[in-house]
Amino acid sequence: MNELINYSKKKIASASNVFKRYLFERIDTDRQLIGIKGARGSGKTTLLLQLLKDKNKSEVLYVSLDNLYFTNNSLYDLASAFSKRGGKYLYIDEVHKYPNWSQEIKNIYDSMEDLKLIFTSSSALEINKGKYDLSRRAVIFDLVGLSYREFLEFKYSIKLPAVSFVDIMSKHEDIVDLYLNNIKPLKYFEEYLEIGYYPFFKKEGKFYHQQLAQTINIVIETDLPAIYNVDYNTVLKLKKILFLLGEMVPYIPNLKKLAQQVGTTRDSLLKYLHLLHNAHILKWLGRDSFGINFMNKPEKLYLDNTNIAFALTKNADLGTLRETFFLNQVSAESKVTYPEVGDFMVDDEYLVEVGGKSKDYKQIAGINNSFIAADNIEYGNGNKIPLWLFGFLY
Repeated sequence: MNELINYSKKKIASASNVFKRYLFERIDTDRQLIGIKGARGSGKTTLLLQLLKDKNKSEVLYVSLDNLYFTNNSLYDLASAFSKRGGKYLYIDEVHKYPNWSQEIKNIYDSMEDLKLIFTSSSALEINKGKYDLSRRAVIFDLVGLSYREFLEFKYSIKLPAVSFVDIMSKHEDIVDLYLNNIKPLKYFEEYLEIGYYPFFKKEGKFYHQQLAQTINIVIETDLPAIYNVDYNTVLKLKKILFLLGEMVPYIPNLKKLAQQVGTTRDSLLKYLHLLHNAHILKWLGRDSFGINFMNKPEKLYLDNTNIAFALTKNADLGTLRETFFLNQVSAESKVTYPEVGDFMVDDEYLVEVGGKSKDYKQIAGINNSFIAADNIEYGNGNKIPLWLFGFLY
């Protein structure tokens, strides 16, 4: 245990506090149990370490459950020993790498009320469907990739406030006036679309897209099998789906044809698409605002974010990038569904068509609460809103 404590101290000390993600201020560390889900590379570990930095060093412990220590030692026994030594904050990384993690965390929660737990997991982990449902005990957060706003702060130290979707729709012209005093938003927008979503772009530099492709591969080969117990044949099919869709998105699914191309059944294909959606590799767009159900087919499929498009394809389509950006950024804070006309319905209220600066209202003419999110404009006018502004939601 002393080795774990020493390792924890080094990790916490090495974590930078210069830039903090949007979730940092939303997490109440006095709660007894918190879960943070997120894609590999989204910054979950850094967030945990930052949350521990301002606490009493003798009362905190960071552990990752892929540590070899846990091959012969249980998480529960570690928590018990740590609690007896006066520990108050136990932050647990990579829970999906540990068998029976939900049972042991439940037991810790029930028997050590003074111990505050935060755990992280892959975005693919369905916490409420485990053997021991922790969703009633834990507050669960999703950590998505960097917003355009966060990217500007992280890379260029341009710090601007976030704004709500409702405020953008109702007073975007006033908001843009404030932002344009500090930034030329189109100057950095293409760079964000290409490399700005995952924080590790800073470390990887010119090898970023190669590393991102490898990260996606690890998720499919390692994380999904650990969570869903899928076999090697399924892994190959997941890779084939991603290869096929990488060049086709946004894709209106012909499930029969796609299933034949992949070499599987329609029902199995839907399950595979559901896995890739949960892993934040694909984005499943349906008509149902109550969530994704793999028994109902998606109306449209996108890659999760624009950076993945650049990692998987040589010539990313500009129109696709625009739609992917809007869906990715807005769905982090709102429900986005597929409408009868237009590109996206947000929170069952706002109809949005995405396009370039010359995009007109022809497709959505006469529809109440309909808007255009237009690329390559700094200012909007009326119901035409700059696309870049939707990168300031978190």
